[in-house]
Amino acid sequence: MASATEDRWADPRGELLAAQAATPVYELYGLKGLPAGEMPEPDQPVAGRIGYHLRSGKHDVTAYDWEQYLGFADKHLLRQP
Repeated sequence: MASATEDRWADPRGELLAAQAATPVYELYGLKGLPAGEMPEPDQPVAGRIGYHLRSGKHDVTAYDWEQYLGFADKHLLRQP
């Protein structure tokens, strides 16, 4: 999941709460959900099997967002060490 600090079209806090609420289900299967108890600082992504980043800026999809999405996908789909 991702949001931006100035995004008036999204609900960054609600997205984080949803990811936190899903974490216990992942843990039932021995997987780490979202390793964040609080809102992460902007531009400091957090990820277990659930990932979240809060990007500086407005509503958009930027190169930074794509770097986070693709890095997350590589980690979980390519299963690189």
